Amino acid sequence: MPNQAVFANAYNRPQSRESPRVPYKNDAGSNPILRGLPLAIISSIIASSSYIQNIFWKLNRFDTLKDIQYLHDYEPRHDPTVVPLSSTSEEQEPSSLTSLPSPTPRTSVNNYYTCADYHKLYTSGELTPSAVVEALLPLIRRDVSPAGQYSVGFIDTKVELVRTAAKASTERYRLGKPLSVLDGVPVAVKDEVDLTGYKKTLGSKLDFTDPKDRTAWCIEKWQEAGAVLIGKTTMHEVGLDTTGNNQTWGTPLNPHNNGYYTGGSSSGSAFVVASGVAPITLGVDGGGSIRLPSAFCGIYGLKPSHGRVSSRIDHEFNDTVVVNGPMASSIDDLALAYRIMAQPDPVSNRSSRFPNPLLPSSQAARLSPGDQKKYLGIDRDWVNRSDPVVLDMFNAAIDHYVKTQGYTVVDINIPLLPEGQKAHALTILSEARSHFSPQQIKKLSWHNQLLLNVAGSHATAQDFLFSQRLRNLQMCHLAWLWEEYPGMLVLTPTTPCAGWKIGKPSDLTNGYGVSDGDMSLRSMEYVYLANFLGCPAISCPMGYTDDNVPVGLMAMGEWGSEEQLISFGKEGRGLLEGGDIRRPRGDNLWVDVLAASKTD
Repeated sequence: MPNQAVFANAYNRPQSRESPRVPYKNDAGSNPILRGLPLAIISSIIASSSYIQNIFWKLNRFDTLKDIQYLHDYEPRHDPTVVPLSSTSEEQEPSSLTSLPSPTPRTSVNNYYTCADYHKLYTSGELTPSAVVEALLPLIRRDVSPAGQYSVGFIDTKVELVRTAAKASTERYRLGKPLSVLDGVPVAVKDEVDLTGYKKTLGSKLDFTDPKDRTAWCIEKWQEAGAVLIGKTTMHEVGLDTTGNNQTWGTPLNPHNNGYYTGGSSSGSAFVVASGVAPITLGVDGGGSIRLPSAFCGIYGLKPSHGRVSSRIDHEFNDTVVVNGPMASSIDDLALAYRIMAQPDPVSNRSSRFPNPLLPSSQAARLSPGDQKKYLGIDRDWVNRSDPVVLDMFNAAIDHYVKTQGYTVVDINIPLLPEGQKAHALTILSEARSHFSPQQIKKLSWHNQLLLNVAGSHATAQDFLFSQRLRNLQMCHLAWLWEEYPGMLVLTPTTPCAGWKIGKPSDLTNGYGVSDGDMSLRSMEYVYLANFLGCPAISCPMGYTDDNVPVGLMAMGEWGSEEQLISFGKEGRGLLEGGDIRRPRGDNLWVDVLAASKTD
């Protein structure tokens, strides 16, 4: 069985062990919605009182993880990295950017442009990368008056760096020597990632810039392929919520329906792709921060296996849930961006162990032979918590994959899912808290002060260790499921809700922000598991509500199965009218970059 051959032989693979069956029960605590000045007042009071922090801690039941009887049978697991091992023949294969499969051009004027559309115009000489960036710069710069129409999606754009990169790409095309199909294509990077020449604020008022002024490995790979970096994108401050509401840098609105958030924390990256500014952006995902905004904005997002994509930064090994990954307006562009950025980093103890996704053998390893079943694993109790409109689309998606793509549905049970979400929240907040000094926390938004003072600093060592025991239990159980059903994809909606509606217009501008803990947890209900267990997962558009709000479908695969997930995304094109995702309907919500470039 090829799936077993590819993935069962893996470094650091968990023991295959079925967990005791635990009936699904979600008894999440209830938190009030706080906005404006009351949020600031309550956050200040909580920060000053350990007693009140303890009340909130218990209201959210973070103190109950140690009471789960099964956890005493598992050791804590702190690193979820699992690496499929390469064969000797794979290591000897040459890799080349020019041998990558080329994306397909868009098929309708209602679709987004792809890298292939840019590449074709550049190759023919009809358009140049320099012409494209000159059309884009007035639209995305926030350092001019008036600020560009799409500048809310960007924190900064270094004009001379952009023009220099575009000029070099233009010259390569003039000589007939482009580096790859990505050469000259505009891309943008979430502010959380290191980029030479740019500050790193994490969407805050603070400065977290790398003193060595380095560029993350994964971004270097895009640059080596010729991509033109047009700037750093906005994000939910320090990545700790799922709306993108940012009182410091501004809040990008969902291009499909301005009454909804883009989702977060990679809000600017999703906005830039969904509004047509660039076909590819980079996001960072610690609890759904790539997949959730991709779902809300109707684009594709891939959260790779933990450790697969190197950022080559000093605190990389302190984060056990956070990964970098691509966001794109077509599945082909998503695949292209992933394969380039995920090249193994020889300096990284994690990334260096993974097979090179540029190798044809790595891309071919995703598929089963025709006589082996393709499985979709569904935990019904978990999935059925979705809103009716989401569940209807999800059931239609299942029908599509079963009837047209030959998948078999198997009912599965994943133990302790609500408890796992608490353990993930405790883990990510504890790890995030370790990156900030008390003085820095006081300069963050009131919502983030609330999170970091309650869950980030109130967790005991015992709480943290029992969270890692639960991680091990769930990883062992998934390893057992993948032995039972080789190559199975765990299928859910990306989020149980159809978007996140902006509560009040003042929530965007009141200077204090808004905190809706219950909605935050609900939006993350399906996405968190891949982060906690280190698995790859993809979000693909599966439909639109009557209010034109996109809804996403998510598949989570076994460690190292990114290519299988990309194949799954391609098989889902038939879900959507016209066979591909559609751009926002209003012309003022979407910019036709190539048309604008031709007229400038």
